[in-house]
Amino acid sequence: MTGSPGTLFHRALIVALAARHKLPAVYWVRRFVTDGGLISYGPDFSDQYRKSAGYVDRILKGEKPADLPVQTPTKYELVINLKTAKTLGLDLPASVVARADEIIE
Repeated sequence: MTGSPGTLFHRALIVALAARHKLPAVYWVRRFVTDGGLISYGPDFSDQYRKSAGYVDRILKGEKPADLPVQTPTKYELVINLKTAKTLGLDLPASVVARADEIIE
């Protein structure tokens, strides 16, 4: 699933449809998992916001925005909703659960 304002706006419907059809879906942002989705794996947006502050600082000190390198995310987060996994009848491997940055029960 791609990230767009439409998918975020309709995330409750998307999560509900996945649950109704018993689809184990992986989302791109943790908000879906807190709304009942199974797993999200995507950039840590808090980390991205912190990095953007460094860019603002460099621009305010006189650097030209066009001279700054494009940055890609370097930190990703894995969030798992164990309640949803149980509802779907999934037994997630312990190694996957251990790697999660956040577990929702």
